[in-house]
Amino acid sequence: MRRKIPSLQALACFDAAARHQSYTRAAQELALTQGAVSRQLTALEDFVGVALFQRTRHGVALTERGRAYAVQVALRLQALERDTLDVMSTQGRASVLHLAAVPTFATRWLIPRLPDLKRTQPELTVHIETRTRPFMFADTPFDAALFAGTPEQVNQWAGTRAVKLFDEVVLPVCAPALLAGASSLTPDAIAQLPLLQQSTRPDVWRQWFEAQGVAAPHALSGARFELFSMTAAAAVHGMGVALVPRLLIQDELQRGELVVACDQALANQRAYYFVQPEGKDNPPATQIFLDWLTPHTN
Repeated sequence: MRRKIPSLQALACFDAAARHQSYTRAAQELALTQGAVSRQLTALEDFVGVALFQRTRHGVALTERGRAYAVQVALRLQALERDTLDVMSTQGRASVLHLAAVPTFATRWLIPRLPDLKRTQPELTVHIETRTRPFMFADTPFDAALFAGTPEQVNQWAGTRAVKLFDEVVLPVCAPALLAGASSLTPDAIAQLPLLQQSTRPDVWRQWFEAQGVAAPHALSGARFELFSMTAAAAVHGMGVALVPRLLIQDELQRGELVVACDQALANQRAYYFVQPEGKDNPPATQIFLDWLTPHTN
C-alpha cells in the first residue's frame, strides 16, 4: 500500500519556511525561487487538507496546526539526515551507537577512553550528544544514555532499564594558593571562602555543609556555572572552592592545578548509570558498548 507521505521537497520547503517564517528566506536557504517554495507549500496544504500558514502584515506565520506539524516534520527530517550520514560515513558496514551523555562526564571521562574502544571494536562508531535530564527515548534517535543521578531519579525514568556503573564521589577542590600553605582546610574555613556554585545542583554546597555539621549562611552564594567543566576551570583560576566529582578533575589534580581542599566527601547517593529503553529490540551496538564499558568502571 502506498504510504500517505508528502514529497520530501515539499517537507523541506515547509521546514525552512516554518523556521524562517518567510517564504523568501526559505527560498534563499534551499536555492529555489520564492514561487517554487510557494507552489510546494500550496501543494502540501492541499495534501494535508489544513492551512499551515496564514498571511500577516510582515509576511507569513504558522497556524496552530502548522506549528504542531512543523515540530514533527523537523524531527523526522533530522532523523532522516542522521540515518543518511550514517550510511554515507560507514557505507553500511559498521555498527553505529547513538549515545546521550551528561556533558562533562562525556568530555572528561568517556572520550579519553574511546580510542581503546576503537582498537577493540573498530567497526563500532559512537555518536554522542549531551543531555542532562531524563527524556523519552521514543522522541529521540538515542539508543542509550550515560546519566548521573540518584536511584530515585533513575527508577522514575519511565520505560527504561539501567545498569549502575559507579558511585559519584564529590569533594571540595580549589587552586593551591587558596590553601595558603596548609595541607587542607576545615569545613568552617571553607565556609569563609568564595563558593563556586553548580546551576544544575543548586543545593549541593548546603548539603555538604549540613553533612559536616557546619553553619554556612552563604552556602547558596557565589558565581554560578552550568557545567562541571566550567566550575573546575573557575576553581583552577582561583575564583573559589568548587564541589565537583573527583573523577571529572583527575587531570587537574595530577597536574597540581587543583588540590582537595577537604577530604570529606558528600554522601549524596548519586551514581553514573547506563540507561537504555525497555521493551524494544536494542541494536547489537548497545550491548557491545556496554560490554566494553563495564570493565572500565570497576
